[in-house]
Amino acid sequence: MGPRAAPLLPLLLALLGRPDPGRAEGCDLQPVTAEPPITLSYATSTVPWGCVSSSSMGTEHEVHILSVEWSKASAFPLKVSVVPRAGGCTRQAVLLLLCARCSAVVTSPCSDLLVHTDAHLSPGTTMTRPELPMAPSEGQLLDWARSTYGGITSYSKLRDPRWVQLRLGEDANKHPECVPKEHFNAMPHLETEVFFHGVKGCSRGDAQSTGAAHIVRLQAESSFPVTEVNLSLSCPEGAMSNQILILQSQANLTWSLSVNNCHIQFLVSGNYKIAHMSSPLLPGEHLPDTEEGLIAKAFEKNYSVIASYSIIPTSARVSLEIQEHGEAPGLVRRAPTTTDPPAPTASSLPHTLLFMLQPWKCTDETMEIVIARSHLEPIKDVVNITLRDISCQAEKNATHFMLKTPLSHCGTSLEGRGHANNELILNLAKGAVLQSVRVAFQCNIPRELFLRLFPTAAFEVPQTELEVNKEAFVQASMRWEDHPADLQLKECWLVAQGQEPVLLVQGGEARGAGVAVLEGPPSSRGRKVWRFRFTYAIPEGSRVPFSASLKCKAGLQNNTIFEKVLEVTVKDSWRPPNNRGLGLAAVLGITFGAFLIGALLTAGLWYIYSHTRPISKLQPVSSTAPASESSSTNHSIGSTQSTPCSTSSMA
Repeated sequence: MGPRAAPLLPLLLALLGRPDPGRAEGCDLQPVTAEPPITLSYATSTVPWGCVSSSSMGTEHEVHILSVEWSKASAFPLKVSVVPRAGGCTRQAVLLLLCARCSAVVTSPCSDLLVHTDAHLSPGTTMTRPELPMAPSEGQLLDWARSTYGGITSYSKLRDPRWVQLRLGEDANKHPECVPKEHFNAMPHLETEVFFHGVKGCSRGDAQSTGAAHIVRLQAESSFPVTEVNLSLSCPEGAMSNQILILQSQANLTWSLSVNNCHIQFLVSGNYKIAHMSSPLLPGEHLPDTEEGLIAKAFEKNYSVIASYSIIPTSARVSLEIQEHGEAPGLVRRAPTTTDPPAPTASSLPHTLLFMLQPWKCTDETMEIVIARSHLEPIKDVVNITLRDISCQAEKNATHFMLKTPLSHCGTSLEGRGHANNELILNLAKGAVLQSVRVAFQCNIPRELFLRLFPTAAFEVPQTELEVNKEAFVQASMRWEDHPADLQLKECWLVAQGQEPVLLVQGGEARGAGVAVLEGPPSSRGRKVWRFRFTYAIPEGSRVPFSASLKCKAGLQNNTIFEKVLEVTVKDSWRPPNNRGLGLAAVLGITFGAFLIGALLTAGLWYIYSHTRPISKLQPVSSTAPASESSSTNHSIGSTQSTPCSTSSMA
């Protein structure tokens, strides 16, 4: 791609509706060295090292070895659950748990379970036998188990486990010796949930908002086909609401979201649904599958801080706990819960559902609410929906609630940076009375350039139709919280296929005939507006294009550039849009075709006429013919011709 093509990349991405990876510049992801803002864990059966064998089948015990390593000291006790086979505790089992400098709780319904461990066992552990080699290596541990019990049923090395479930049982079809392999699939005898400690983060230097984004990206696992991911999300009491959770995965995955005490925005790949509710699948959106693209997406949504960026394998169960922001050093964090969040109550259900749906959308001057009525089925009997100003009531049809309002109306406040605050008020029919549920929300205002085309100087109703030889009025606008005066409209072009691009405005000044820069409206909070008018004329002899593109750039003195493209259809009231006239070849072709059709039609009519005339007209009857022959001939002709012809022949 040449140097001239590079500036076209943001324009092409804008046309395709994809975030520009260039937006991610200035945000270099680095490992989070301080206390992580999240606790993230996921279920898996893949262990760093492991093996299974049938070597214990001829002995008195089945023997399972768990060797646990930690990336960092764990503040939470390790929970190990030993589950018997389907037939119950019919064969004595031995567990060797190597977990130095950790505390653990081992539970099992099998009372004869023998546990060898160097871990500190919490109350509730079944039976223990302390004999275990001091600080054994992997080979020493396996050799000790073989010499003591005669064989090894399974061996698994774990890293940063939260809990482990070990299923007892032996398989005669397994390898006769337990030889550890890397990235071993321990299914079905072992399942664990492991902590993820590779969280990264960054923030943009020219941050225009304090919004924080959490990004979780799932890597495809070909050996474990997962179709549904159950995500458990919890937040602390009074957590900030100006956050977004971006969940990126393969498009064919379904996310089942269990949310506890979280008022947070969502962006989800594929489809998603809300657990504990009989809601239909909600469509997600296509998200970038690159680090730069996901960061750019967060910045596009006006979240300038990437609080956490995590890449984990695709898992059927993921647990995410968002921690308090601004925790004081040294505070003891509460242990993350391992149980599913409680089901939403009747009072919390509207909040949970609406924050999943995110039905609000803002531009730099309007707010729009669109909610499918089918998505509100879990909330029974929604009569109407208003904003904070109850006179702003959503229109209702058979399928949707819809409302659109300027940001200056309906009680909307712009106190925050880069977002508008309001409330959705749902009026529910509860018996003979109406019950109101108020859901406060923040609508993010994209930090981007907006273009609108108007037919009149009133700048009231935008349109996407450009009429030839008629004045059109353009408004470019953008919100920039810090020093909006530094934001300038660099240039605007009109581009149509088959024609030279037309420069309309450059450096805030009109360029070309028929262009005039207009005075914009009074400045509002952090918003810059530029206006101009122009007349689109078609060069003589050129055809009217079907469509055109209005392209504008705004930027700062530090060369930060924002681009926008507005596609418009072109209308010509004087001639059809595609009237190219008829050339000489077309005229001659039509003339020859008409002549040929006329000649063939004339020949056909003459043929029909000549073969349907009376024979008497074609060949006179001889005067010497016998009377009987003449009479017979006339009778034959008369049977097929009209009466006058027959009379004339007989005469």
